[in-house]
Amino acid sequence: MKGTAWKFGNDIDTDIILPGRYLIYTDEERLSQHCMEGLDAEFNEKCKKGDFIVAGRNFGCGSSREHAPIALNGVGISAVIAESFARIFYRNATNVGVPLLEAPGITQLVNDGEEIDVDMGKGIITSANGESINFKKLPPFMLEILEQGGLIEYLKNKK
Repeated sequence: MKGTAWKFGNDIDTDIILPGRYLIYTDEERLSQHCMEGLDAEFNEKCKKGDFIVAGRNFGCGSSREHAPIALNGVGISAVIAESFARIFYRNATNVGVPLLEAPGITQLVNDGEEIDVDMGKGIITSANGESINFKKLPPFMLEILEQGGLIEYLKNKK
C-alpha cells in the first residue's frame, strides 16, 4: 500500500480524532467530515483514500466510543501507524475494519505529507527517502477480519 502520511503527536485521544459534539451522528460519511478537525480543520479535505495517519505513543486514548475509528474509516485511511495504541481503541478500530500498525520509531522515520509504502506481508514501512522500519505484523485471523471490513462482516461471512 502506498499513500501520504499525515503525522500527529503523542496522546491523540478520541476527542481529537472526532470531537464529542459530533457523537449525535452515526453514519460514516457524516463522521468523516469532522475527522481530526481539532488539530487540522482541513484534514478531511486533504486526506485521500489510501493515506495513512502516523502518530506517537498512546494513539486513541480517552473514551471507548467507536465513533473515532468509524470517522477514520470514512475518510479513507488505509492504516494508522503509531508507536503504541490505547487498548480499547485498538479493539474498536479492528472491529470497524481500520488496521492499526504498531511501529516503534515511526515518528523519527516519517515526515508529515511524505509518501510511504507499507508492506503488510513483510511488516515493513518504507519512507520516501528509502529508509525502512519494521512493524509488528498482524496475525492471520486479524488480517481476515480487516479484509472483511470489520468484525460484523467477518462474522456474517463465517456462516
